[in-house]
Amino acid sequence: MKAELRTMPNAKLSVGIIVTPRFTLSALANFVDVLRLSSDEGDRSERMNCDWRILSDTMNPVRSSCGLTIQPDQRLGDPGRFHYIAVVGGLLEQSSDVGPPYRQFLRDAARTGVPLIGICTGSFLLYELKLLDGYKCCVSWFHHHDFIEYCGGPEPVSDQMFVVDRDRLTCPGGNSSAHLAAWIVQRHVGKTSARKSLRMLNISGIAGPEEAQPGFPLKIETKVPTVRKAMLFMHQHIDASLTVDLVAKYVGLSRRQLERKFTNNLGITPSQAFRLIRLDHAELLLLTTDKSLADIALETGFSDDSHLVRQFRHHRGMTPHAFRSAAYA
Repeated sequence: MKAELRTMPNAKLSVGIIVTPRFTLSALANFVDVLRLSSDEGDRSERMNCDWRILSDTMNPVRSSCGLTIQPDQRLGDPGRFHYIAVVGGLLEQSSDVGPPYRQFLRDAARTGVPLIGICTGSFLLYELKLLDGYKCCVSWFHHHDFIEYCGGPEPVSDQMFVVDRDRLTCPGGNSSAHLAAWIVQRHVGKTSARKSLRMLNISGIAGPEEAQPGFPLKIETKVPTVRKAMLFMHQHIDASLTVDLVAKYVGLSRRQLERKFTNNLGITPSQAFRLIRLDHAELLLLTTDKSLADIALETGFSDDSHLVRQFRHHRGMTPHAFRSAAYA
């Protein structure tokens, strides 16, 4: 039986955190800093309203993906002493590399009704342990296909900032970790504390679960690893003047080999795919921001707004202005 989020009236918000080997430091820091800044009236890091503990079986330092290490400060113990248990992942190939005590601890937490949080690829571990069965799961657009491939589960949510599905909370990391923490703080401590913490982190406003991720899942579907890797590289450099030769070199193929893979698998060339990726992102910005066409053109790699208008009209059958107006009509 899947439980709803529980409340502990008049109790200090308490979060136990497990970090997996090669975890993402920014995902952890953004999450914890919101708790820290929400916990007192100033910036003294006093744990008045919130408490957070890095949990461990061995108490050995854990190395992050950037090479810095963090020292746990409590042993696993009883998960019931926390409002939430969070798992912070990182490098995909090591996100599940935790020992049996951690796995049993997470199973015990779920069994006793402690809500579980998956941050970054921490969700992959929760899914592997069957602790996300029947739940929606939010992952980064970058790991959308990886989740399907590694977990073999249902389609993940990769176009939202985070997902709260009863007693499971998941987010892709980065700034979404801060927004998810602020959502939790708002629920337990209050909106004022949540807003204050985000302001001090120079993050504007509290984002709800429905807010779009800054990135987006690729609309062009492929199961060919080389083609997918090439398209992700294009997306990461969406505002750059990438050449097909440079993309081919990145994925370890010749230009001709890469073009053959694209045309055989997708029916389009790498250049056409890159243009579609840029147009998809321009469409997203038109729908979710009030940025000018000049700014959107710059952000999506078109030479100017006139170039964007021509390409958009050719592929979408209308101008960007007409597309945006229709969306809000």
